[in-house]
Amino acid sequence: MIISEIGWNFLGDLNLAKKMIKASKDAGCKHVKFQLWNPNNLVAGVWDKDGRRQIYEKAYLDENKYIELHEYSKSLEMDCFASIFDKKSYEILKSVSQKLIKIPSVEAYDLDLIKKSLKDFKNVIVSTGALKKKELENLLQFKNEKNFFILHCVSSYPLEYKNSNFEKFFYLKDNFKNVGYSGHALGINDAIYALSHGAKIVEKHFTIDNNLEGRDNKFAILPKELKFICDFEKDIKNMEIKHGLDLQIKENEVYKNYRGRFRKN
Repeated sequence: MIISEIGWNFLGDLNLAKKMIKASKDAGCKHVKFQLWNPNNLVAGVWDKDGRRQIYEKAYLDENKYIELHEYSKSLEMDCFASIFDKKSYEILKSVSQKLIKIPSVEAYDLDLIKKSLKDFKNVIVSTGALKKKELENLLQFKNEKNFFILHCVSSYPLEYKNSNFEKFFYLKDNFKNVGYSGHALGINDAIYALSHGAKIVEKHFTIDNNLEGRDNKFAILPKELKFICDFEKDIKNMEIKHGLDLQIKENEVYKNYRGRFRKN
């Protein structure tokens, strides 16, 4: 599963959001993700001084707006879902579709939320950025749940490759059934590395213009980069098709006509 994380990069403009969904579709992606929260519930913080609160208020998705984007995605045969941050956003997501839910890193400590999600949703995706070791170990109780997907993540925006810490990714692979990666690095090398080492899900922030307002638009990948990831995933699936150890039919011509062809004495 390759996820195009549009998040709030559309800045509240639903037409722009639809352009991003369509661009994701054209790149070969089948899953788009937004974020559901209410700015009225936002506590005081650094976002009050750096302009993010204004962007949050602009990019806020109420139930009707989210339904509109979900239905548009559905018309393109794409799965649309969201990260949730409070009880109301949880209920909005659940009322629209129970196929997928994302528990973002900043809520991954909430074990009760995860347990409830596992009952209510077909698939639950949890990112593990900004978790202490003990909090990460607390998630081991879900390791055998078939509908639980855990993503390695480092909560840094943008992420430098030297801090990507794939040691944690391999720890997750050793201990969980379904492991993926949520990346915030510039470019796609982190996504390609994760796919090459067996990630079942890869999520990257997506935009159609890095010059758009907002921090996430600056490091998000563009359509051509998303296409490269999607194509690479397909190539991996093809390369993993098993053909056994014997001669393949595709090799018959070389077997019959090329063996020993320069051995004339």
